[in-house]
Amino acid sequence: MAGFDIPRILRASSIRYGGLRVRGAPAILLGASAIVLAVGGMRVLVAAAPTLGDTLREAAKLVEAVRSDRPRLKA
Repeated sequence: MAGFDIPRILRASSIRYGGLRVRGAPAILLGASAIVLAVGGMRVLVAAAPTLGDTLREAAKLVEAVRSDRPRLKA
């Protein structure tokens, strides 16, 4: 095995998303940070899974209370 061709890897690394264009080392770092962020998000969801149902029910009740058709006081 000859090893890595770093300049070739950097030239081939690019990210285009809408108006965002990133090439080279920043693209590699952005991709790695996106993976780390996704793993962290999954860990949070796994940790919150036991209480997630109750939390969503309470959030739905809160939205219903805020959006109720109660008459509002006129200022």
